[in-house]
Amino acid sequence: MRVLFIGGTGLISSACSAAAVAAGHDLWLLNRGRSRLEVPVPPERTIVADARNEAEVRVAVGPRQWDVVVQWTAYVPSQVEQDLRVFSGARQYVFISTAATYEKPPSHWLITEATPQSNPYWDYGRQKIACEELLVEAGKRSGFPYTIVRPSLTYGPSQVPVVIGSWDKPYTIIDRVRRGAPIIVPGDGTSLWTITHNSDFAKGLLGLLGNPAAIAEAFHITSDEALTWNQIYSLVGAAAGAEPNVLHVPSDAIVAADPELLGTLFGDKIYSTVFDNSKLRSVVPGYRATVPFATGIAETVAWFDADPARQEIDAAANLVWDRLASVYQEALARLP
Repeated sequence: MRVLFIGGTGLISSACSAAAVAAGHDLWLLNRGRSRLEVPVPPERTIVADARNEAEVRVAVGPRQWDVVVQWTAYVPSQVEQDLRVFSGARQYVFISTAATYEKPPSHWLITEATPQSNPYWDYGRQKIACEELLVEAGKRSGFPYTIVRPSLTYGPSQVPVVIGSWDKPYTIIDRVRRGAPIIVPGDGTSLWTITHNSDFAKGLLGLLGNPAAIAEAFHITSDEALTWNQIYSLVGAAAGAEPNVLHVPSDAIVAADPELLGTLFGDKIYSTVFDNSKLRSVVPGYRATVPFATGIAETVAWFDADPARQEIDAAANLVWDRLASVYQEALARLP
């Protein structure tokens, strides 16, 4: 198939790009050409343009057509509206949404694609819901061939997937573990979470591309391994060669110290969340996540250790976490 990825060089999409090429698809990428990650397609298959600039995209794309267009970088409805105009001729348009669209707090611990969508805490989730609604309406109105895909917390060699960490400088949490610095964990750390390796996500996505049964449907793609946050941090520590100095802190206290965490905590990660992948398997029967977190995180730590240039530290985040830990530990010390 001739496939266009809008993006294609991010944490999840890079793994999917590599998998699509390995599967023999004629993969093209449309992005600004600024990624530091390795690009799995030759230069002649990379279209350089700002995906948010419709005129620029139209000129760069020209008369080319694709069987499948996968949109990795749309976060607000106006971006999807643009795609509805520019890529109206695609046989399938895949919108990468997020599992953060599912209701928060959840009314049931097991999440299916029928779980209601609502996120009063995180604008990111609400905007993705609005994007999905546009596609559903376009499908009803004109038969636009959309497919919605909802990843949850997905990682790869370049990312450490924790509840309180630095997304831009992930090595920070490895450094803290090794230094014995306090590791902030919301609540008592016993809520369940599902973490998915990007290579496993790629397996599910590729099974949906060009699949007639995926048209006008939504799917999440996750692992079936559910771990508590305490277990997750313990496995990070095992990979880093040190026992994490875990400090359990109430979630509202964490948000008070860093209000920007409201969305990722109350809008996502503080609730026990396990995903039912039955719908995906009904359409992609061979789908199975095969990378357990213990294996994946060991590969991630090894990736950071292999090159000191990757070991960037988020000094601002460290200051917030150290301050929060100091205040909370002092408060605990005052108790009788």
